[in-house]
Amino acid sequence: MSLKEDINFSIWCDFIERDFLENKFQDIIKDEVIHGATSNPAIFESSITNSVAYAQQLQMLKANEPKIIYEELAITDIKRASELLNDMHLEDLNDGYISIEVDPALCDNAQATIEEGMRLNSQIGSDNVMIKVPATEAGYEAMKELTSVGIHVNATLIFSPIQAIKSAQALNEGIKASNKDIKAVVSVFVSRFDRMCDTELVGKNLDASKLGIINATKCYHEVEKIANKNIRTLFASTGVKGDDLAPSYYVDNLIYPNSINTAPLTTIEDWIEHGKKEESRIITEDECDEYFEILSTKKVNMSEIYSKLLNDGLQAFKESFKIMLTKLQQN
Repeated sequence: MSLKEDINFSIWCDFIERDFLENKFQDIIKDEVIHGATSNPAIFESSITNSVAYAQQLQMLKANEPKIIYEELAITDIKRASELLNDMHLEDLNDGYISIEVDPALCDNAQATIEEGMRLNSQIGSDNVMIKVPATEAGYEAMKELTSVGIHVNATLIFSPIQAIKSAQALNEGIKASNKDIKAVVSVFVSRFDRMCDTELVGKNLDASKLGIINATKCYHEVEKIANKNIRTLFASTGVKGDDLAPSYYVDNLIYPNSINTAPLTTIEDWIEHGKKEESRIITEDECDEYFEILSTKKVNMSEIYSKLLNDGLQAFKESFKIMLTKLQQN
């Protein structure tokens, strides 16, 4: 069985770093282990500030403002990744994408997000790049506008079904307005629910490591209702922390039709060696709703959990971006 051919399920790699691009990344593309890649401010902050591979370009750029330096470094990597993924993309326009995120500080400014997304897309100049936009009220407006002018979009930092619905609706409207074959993904974060809530849920006699997958599945159902073949759910934050779960747990249980799982390289490697290679049983929407009813009766406030996870996610990306710019300023 080919998961890619049979149910349109893809694995993307959630990591970018310059040495990696010139070595392991090319191997896993050639071996068809992955079908795309993603990045985020935290990944770039770690790569740029910890890898010597950027030293030469950093020296050349040191007279510039920190954000200009960052963008030059990031765009160089994104261009290279897009080049390496391009053959795969030409074979199947659903895959072979690399994502780059707009400045997370712009998350509440729709116009600035639109302008930066258009500028980054133009500077990179590749057909297989997605602009990542956080799923905030301003972000929905930006998603619609960017897709409407022909830019592929990755709607990110999605925790709640409401965010999934609003993102999918905005992307659907933008894609239809574009009259082009624009692709988009709705990135639903998974494992953070369990890391945050397991202790509370176990204390209420509920199973651990269940909320993330059920919530992600509910979001998946909402995206599928839009019925736009150019919009897929992307399951993100699928790495496992600690030893209580199999490393590929959040891949094994979310192999759904018309979806993507973007995971750290170590998770992907474990899945290839030990994980399940067959379609998961899709948890029905009724089952999801029944589970949330149980949570409600147990006084688990999902609205508060969604709000905290989104705020924490935005803050973490903003902090990573700020730390990176500070280090670049000191370079």
